[in-house]
Amino acid sequence: MIQLTRLNGKTFSLNALYIETVESFPDTTITLTTGRKYIVKETEEEVRKKVSNYYRTIQVLSTPHLRGDENEE
Repeated sequence: MIQLTRLNGKTFSLNALYIETVESFPDTTITLTTGRKYIVKETEEEVRKKVSNYYRTIQVLSTPHLRGDENEE
């Protein structure tokens, strides 16, 4: 789960595995695979970083070639 902030200042947790798109309209809008949309205070780049860190935490990116590691040993 990643921690995000609604436009009213309230924080919430979102399961990053269900994120389909992140866009700026100019507010950052996150669309889930279910079609549900969330508008958040964080920038598009901040959301990307949070998602990437989350994936590393749950080891979705544990395969060396997905992480970008040259040596798989």
